[in-house]
Amino acid sequence: MELDKKDRLLLTLLQNDAKQTTKNLSLQLDLSVTAVFERVKRLERNGVIKSYVAVLDPKKLEKDFAVLCHVKLLQHSKEYITTFERQIVELPEVMECFHVSGDYDYILKIVVGSMEEYREFMVSKLTTLKHIASTHSSFTIKEVKREFAFTL
Repeated sequence: MELDKKDRLLLTLLQNDAKQTTKNLSLQLDLSVTAVFERVKRLERNGVIKSYVAVLDPKKLEKDFAVLCHVKLLQHSKEYITTFERQIVELPEVMECFHVSGDYDYILKIVVGSMEEYREFMVSKLTTLKHIASTHSSFTIKEVKREFAFTL
């Protein structure tokens, strides 16, 4: 889908505040309310806008212990990969999962409340998944940058 200048500006505005009214967006874009509404619907229909979310403060939710966990599978067969991926998406503690190149097969971003919760997650959930050969965990010390908006 080709995005014009107004689409890009509209997407930037929505990334900064998705709760803006169509009227407010129309004033910033110099378009009619109807034109803005139609653009948003087209962007949603075409999958450019996937969803709208509220960004929460992990500290206030006591979910500020973030771990990057590298996972190596026993082998790289289609069965092992699809089984692992099907199981990992079911774990709510796993906020992000990337299939990567290099020494490990996956990198997981896991968010829990404490080291004790992470240990419980590892023992009762992650290590029970099929086809895992090994894991390596890195604990975050400080979140330096966290962005959600793409530069358009």
